[in-house]
Amino acid sequence: MRHVDFSPLYRSTVGFDRLFTMLDSLAQPEQAQTYPPYNIERTGENTYRITMAVAGFDETELSIEAHAHVLSVKGEKNEETAEGGEFLYRGIAKRAFERRFQLADHVEVTAASLKNGLLHIDLLRNIPEAMKPRKITIAAEPVEAPKAIEAQVING
Repeated sequence: MRHVDFSPLYRSTVGFDRLFTMLDSLAQPEQAQTYPPYNIERTGENTYRITMAVAGFDETELSIEAHAHVLSVKGEKNEETAEGGEFLYRGIAKRAFERRFQLADHVEVTAASLKNGLLHIDLLRNIPEAMKPRKITIAAEPVEAPKAIEAQVING
């Protein structure tokens, strides 16, 4: 296992500690978590969709929570019994899961829907106006610098 030491970067950067923590966690294996399978797709310039295969779960058994740049999807099956009998073979798993996704700044969940065993979570990157690039006009003539007011200092 390879570990990267980001401490030299901490001396010359401010506010990137979350990024370094995320990069460090990406280097570690995710304990081979493969259930449930999912897709992440870009559906527009600032829109994304996460699609998870959650066959056998209904809306009441799934929960989605976005908190502090982490989107968490949990599924927990309710206890059920076979109607009018007992199971001779159980091939459909009833295992619970929790899948976490790291969200970038200004990414928010806009909608979630469950259809045909697929959970769709729509995301929007909503950049505030103050952070969007803005055009600066260049004046044809030089702008005069403001005149300084001279003051006399009287030593008494």
